[in-house]
Amino acid sequence: MINFYGAQFTGLSLHQVGNKHRNESIILSESTQDLDDELSQLLREYFFKPFREKEENFFNFTHEIDLEFNEIYTLCASLFDQPESLHLTSKKIATHLYDKSNHPHIKSGELYVAHFENIVVDNEKVDAIGIFKSELKHDFLEFENDANSINLILRKGISLSRLDKGCLIFNAQKEEGFKVLSVDNNRYDTKYWNQEFLSIDPLTDERFFTKNYLKFCKDFAKDVVLPAEDKQQEVLFMNKAVNHFAKNDRFEESQFLNEVMDNPELIPEFKHYKVERGPKYSIEDVSDFGIANKAVSEVRKKFKNEIHLDTNMHIKLDFINSESASQFIEKGWDEERQMYYYLLYFNQETKK
Repeated sequence: MINFYGAQFTGLSLHQVGNKHRNESIILSESTQDLDDELSQLLREYFFKPFREKEENFFNFTHEIDLEFNEIYTLCASLFDQPESLHLTSKKIATHLYDKSNHPHIKSGELYVAHFENIVVDNEKVDAIGIFKSELKHDFLEFENDANSINLILRKGISLSRLDKGCLIFNAQKEEGFKVLSVDNNRYDTKYWNQEFLSIDPLTDERFFTKNYLKFCKDFAKDVVLPAEDKQQEVLFMNKAVNHFAKNDRFEESQFLNEVMDNPELIPEFKHYKVERGPKYSIEDVSDFGIANKAVSEVRKKFKNEIHLDTNMHIKLDFINSESASQFIEKGWDEERQMYYYLLYFNQETKK
């Protein structure tokens, strides 16, 4: 979990990076930016907002030979050791980005390199480096007043409501390539920002495997359990899957399947589906890992545990007490009406 509440700028440098493929220029500022309280607050919100709204999927810097050959990793490691070198380091980061801006679709834009203190990551206060890029320009109006009239002036600028590209590098887990968050809202070249410029890969820790395995289970429930069984069994499978993760500290696949899979005939289907779809979630070779409880809670909130009916009604099932769905709900077929039905058993209505 990340908390930006106490985060403070210690410095900000701004440069302009063109498209090298189109022979556009790079403009490097001579000094850092001066920020008053109002501007600092606006920029904090502009930079941090997408990371508060986006699911926390951490990355690490990587390199096929050695981390020391990853240029952004090396520059960030040096900057964490010497925060006073922010502006010099930012020029090197801008130059590296310019060298990677060698595709005709890449847009020119402003590059911001910032150093922050007092960001809380997993209950630990750390400093961070922010690298952000604004690309899309928007029209806006300015007004000039004189004694007799008001004049309209059309300007172009960036919107502070939407960051185009950005990453936050936290001073944590240096040996593994730091903990990194990244966002790219302009997906015209998906390799440009994460792969070619930053060279980052998903952080494959307990959190990563917990979230991805449950997302994989959700796809299996939709693509296999639902067609083979029905909507009730799809929801029940996910209820049991989530509860299994919630009550265990470690995941073991054979134990999981024996506990969760009501229909043993679907176990081979599950294993086949994992071979086919597992690479999408980087779990194809994973069958044993520690469970991150916080990740289970985050994923649970996003799963729909409802059965929607074409008669404008829906049944909401309880993830916590999933056994109620199998004990007190029956599905049947009414010959006279030629319709399916659900029969619900209960002792009394409750107020919530």
